[in-house]
Amino acid sequence: MKVWLQKVRTRLSRFREAFRRKPNRFLLHLGEQAAIVVQGTEALVGYMMKPSKKNAARVRALEKNADEIRRILIDDLNRSFVTPIDREDLFTLSRAVDDVLDYAYSTTHEMDILGVVPNDHLRAMASLLHQSAEELHLAIERLEKHPKIASDHALRVKSIGNQMDRMYTEALAHLFDEPKDLKHVITMFKLREIYRHMFHAVGSTEQAADIVSDIVIKFY
Repeated sequence: MKVWLQKVRTRLSRFREAFRRKPNRFLLHLGEQAAIVVQGTEALVGYMMKPSKKNAARVRALEKNADEIRRILIDDLNRSFVTPIDREDLFTLSRAVDDVLDYAYSTTHEMDILGVVPNDHLRAMASLLHQSAEELHLAIERLEKHPKIASDHALRVKSIGNQMDRMYTEALAHLFDEPKDLKHVITMFKLREIYRHMFHAVGSTEQAADIVSDIVIKFY
């Protein structure tokens, strides 16, 4: 009797294994892309702490790596007749994730070209961006098997976005506070552009989080 039960259990186990849902390769690509964004924003934090060619080059290299993953995802989308999640949602989510590192690279590149030195506002913004990237990565990683948890992480991204709104406004207010001379005015306009890149980078994580939330509602 025990031997018979064991055989039945073995067959059931094999049956379940055969029909187990395969991992969504599109979400795997997106998870990989988001993981690189986490590394890239961490590199940006490092740049803000110690601006150097080496740290800037790391941000650039990771941005290129993320671009490659996005190209692979788009190629898979073009080759697929049917997708488990809406094709447009996958494409726009990947684009929003990609935008995060595009802004991070633009930040380091322009700071280097314009000779902008990191200040406390930029360091705080970079830290907030990194936190948002981590939450976005977790949202995408949990999307397939734990959609409710994915939604929770997406909401945290939105919360961080609200913090960034306040931080950006405060930084601008401080920037325009009593310009002393022409040199100060020039620095002011340079910093405003850099602040704007950081603000848009976090905004891109929010856009991606919104798409994750939409996917949960539509497909899970």
